Amino acid sequence: MKPQFDQIHPAEAPLKRPAKARKKGIPAFWKRQFHTWHWMSSAICLVGMVLFAITGITLNHAGSIEAEPVIESNELVMPADVLAALDGSPTATESGETPAPVPAPVSRWLSDQLGVSLTGRVPEWSELELYIPLPRAGGDGWIAVDRETGDVVHEDTDRGWIAYLNDLHKGRDTGAAWSWFIDIFAVACVVFCVTGLLLLQLHARKRRSTWPIVGAGVVIPLFLLVFLMH
Repeated sequence: MKPQFDQIHPAEAPLKRPAKARKKGIPAFWKRQFHTWHWMSSAICLVGMVLFAITGITLNHAGSIEAEPVIESNELVMPADVLAALDGSPTATESGETPAPVPAPVSRWLSDQLGVSLTGRVPEWSELELYIPLPRAGGDGWIAVDRETGDVVHEDTDRGWIAYLNDLHKGRDTGAAWSWFIDIFAVACVVFCVTGLLLLQLHARKRRSTWPIVGAGVVIPLFLLVFLMH
């Protein structure tokens, strides 16, 4: 005989539990993106952030950090055939106009004799003298050429590695490439901070101290600016 099974009335069948509703919030895709952008931007900012943090301290205490500049001077006489290349050069630097570049023969001779690159340098012309400022990060310099006698005076000032790093922080006399780096670094820092804030929001429920600490980071600087700065 075939076994008989008890039949269950449809009304007595156990009810299926409804599937759990998905929690509303940031989709998993964007959570992964926030984590990816955060660690990638932190990797890009790592070395630059350490550099700018250290130089922030050295700049803040610049008056307490003394450094004696090292000045080196050289005196030369330009050959007559090279000096002749200045005969057709302007006798003055007109206001508002781009100064004429240093003639190629003069530029090559100065570079060979002094080991100084004049690429991108802006000269100052006068009837008696050609003056070429040589500012650089962490130092300064200049070249003066007497247009009549060919006497050349070169002076170079080195203010030390701390001044060099401070100038990198400020972007002073560092060239276009470093200027671009600062801009890219700043954008990466913004991405790092914004994604960090979004990640804080994601984990804030499990970490009750999140928003008080973030608030302190806002209130403390405002307090110092409003009440303690004169």
